[in-house]
Amino acid sequence: MACLSRTSRKILNNAKFSRFISRDSAFVKQNNYHNVWTACACVIGSGVIFYAVKNRYGRHTVYALKAKQPEELAKSVKLTSRERRFIKFASVEHGGQLYMTPQDFLESVVEQEPRPRLKRRVLNVKEIEQLRDSTPPLKKGSSQMFRNMRDKGIISYTEYLFLLSILTKPASGFQIAFNMFDTDGNQRVDKNEFLVMEKIFSFAWRDKRGMSEDEKVEGKEEEGNKGKPREHYINDDQGLQRRHNIDTMLQVHFFGKKGNNDLKFEGFRQFMENLQTEVLELEFHEFAKGHETISEVDFAKILLRYTYLDTDEYDMYLDRLLDRVKYGQGITFHEFKTFCQFLNNLEDFTIAMRMYTLADHPISKDEFHRAVKICTGIAQSEHLVSTVFAIFDADGDGLLSYKEFIAIMKDRLHRGFKSYAKNEGWEAFKSCVKQEMKSAV
Repeated sequence: MACLSRTSRKILNNAKFSRFISRDSAFVKQNNYHNVWTACACVIGSGVIFYAVKNRYGRHTVYALKAKQPEELAKSVKLTSRERRFIKFASVEHGGQLYMTPQDFLESVVEQEPRPRLKRRVLNVKEIEQLRDSTPPLKKGSSQMFRNMRDKGIISYTEYLFLLSILTKPASGFQIAFNMFDTDGNQRVDKNEFLVMEKIFSFAWRDKRGMSEDEKVEGKEEEGNKGKPREHYINDDQGLQRRHNIDTMLQVHFFGKKGNNDLKFEGFRQFMENLQTEVLELEFHEFAKGHETISEVDFAKILLRYTYLDTDEYDMYLDRLLDRVKYGQGITFHEFKTFCQFLNNLEDFTIAMRMYTLADHPISKDEFHRAVKICTGIAQSEHLVSTVFAIFDADGDGLLSYKEFIAIMKDRLHRGFKSYAKNEGWEAFKSCVKQEMKSAV
């Protein structure tokens, strides 16, 4: 089955199950996959194998047939969805710590899988210095900076979380984000204030895993620096929280190569706006393929791509749109961007809709227009609102059941992270079964 994990496929190929597999393979080959009952038999047979392996090798997670200590298994289970995704896409490392490149980060937010690679690239001190020298200053930032830099920069796990949060911030929240770094309130952020973020995440990591003080900091006496602890160094086994005294791309970009520049709000605001625009351009151009617009169906696919709808539910939304929009005029990037800016204000929109919630009353297009304008200060085009209603208006009466709309848009806004856990283990297998059954029919 295509959506089974690599580990599951390895287990299925194990000699212990070869007798079952060969029997299923012969049966399938004989019927050429054209019969639905054949697909059922394959799915059920695979399910039996999955269930047996699941009970034999772990209650929650299927592991490869490699002996692991219970401590190792416990650590792997503790990883959050963001931690797993960072490890999956991080393509370089230095001193035992993993880093993303700018290209890795962009791929992590718009792609399901990272680029194929044999192994991570291990950077030496000279290469780190070269990356620092190639980082542009803040005044030369643009909405194409990450794409232009590609692999010429490093991003730590802490900075990855920071960048993810930027993608969901409304313009009104930029000042709040800046003030969180500006600890002394002088409307400027220096490098030390920015690094407070790493300390916060470092302590959160430790406390969440119940680490003792002895486990939190290692290497207290280094050669030539005896008696001085290596600040914030954690042996976390995943390489996410090992703190080393090297400058990352963001540190150099914000504070200069010598680290003595101050970051002012206007520069910080422009950086956040550029990053949001860059990610949206990347998503838009993936479907535009050189044209100035994307189709209404492509727009729907972008909105639904991070949800975990059943296959039938996903198709229902697209079929509904196709039935209602016969001759589409397309969605421009400006329309797409303003709608995504609205999604960054989704919490305010939810508050504005509470009066309708109390009355259990769906909203009209005019009411939707007005609520979005109040929350964002930006008016959505009539065509885009009509497209949204064509997708989410269940019975075609011109009214939107916004509860369902908000739930799906929250998955879109957070790019699936809030629902990520649902797509693992047995739930993932059942979802895979549904897809296989659908394709067999």
